[in-house]
Amino acid sequence: MYIDPLYLVIMLGTTALAMLASWRVKGAYARYSQVPARSGLTGAQIAQRILDLNNIHDVEVVPTHGLLSDHYDPTDKKLVLCEENYYGTNVAALGVAAHEAGHAIQHKQLYAPLQWRMAAVGITTLAGQAIPFIGFGLFYIAPKLALPALALCFGIVMLFQLITLPVEFDATARAKRILAHTGAVAPGEETESMGKVLDAAALTYVAAFISSLATFLYYVMHMLGGRREE
Repeated sequence: MYIDPLYLVIMLGTTALAMLASWRVKGAYARYSQVPARSGLTGAQIAQRILDLNNIHDVEVVPTHGLLSDHYDPTDKKLVLCEENYYGTNVAALGVAAHEAGHAIQHKQLYAPLQWRMAAVGITTLAGQAIPFIGFGLFYIAPKLALPALALCFGIVMLFQLITLPVEFDATARAKRILAHTGAVAPGEETESMGKVLDAAALTYVAAFISSLATFLYYVMHMLGGRREE
């Protein structure tokens, strides 16, 4: 079975990048979750406080299992925090909670990139589900059809990841401003530690975008190269 060396390089490179980004965020979280916040607030409390300060009363703050499984669900209006962050009183927990609250604020304010991402969830999910079937089925039956189909699917995923970048960066910026304004995280070591956790988490989204972009360009290159040969 032939494997394109360029494809292998891209896959190994992007996998290594994703693993590095994951390692950095987990390492930063493990380290700075040991730094207590002098405010004594839990992640759930600061998330609720931020929602209240922004007159958001239709979003429920709930705990869930799974470390760093935190997210904001715009469909069910839930701000979901892993138990470590829901009950935690350290700067990492408060930073993550404030970040997710930032998404709730974006939703209320109809922040454009968040609206685009919400609208693109359905087609992106469909594209992601189609990729394995195209790659392992159609690619061997009709490669001339498979290449543009794969390019299209990876292009959709890449655009979704691109839209995600301003959404996540903006939520992180909001979290830092809000925590400084409310005094939940003290200036100095607490603020610096919280910032390092959020910055490390942001790198995971950059890695995801680079990975999807590299794969998209790979299939576009082969599609265009095939047309030139014809």
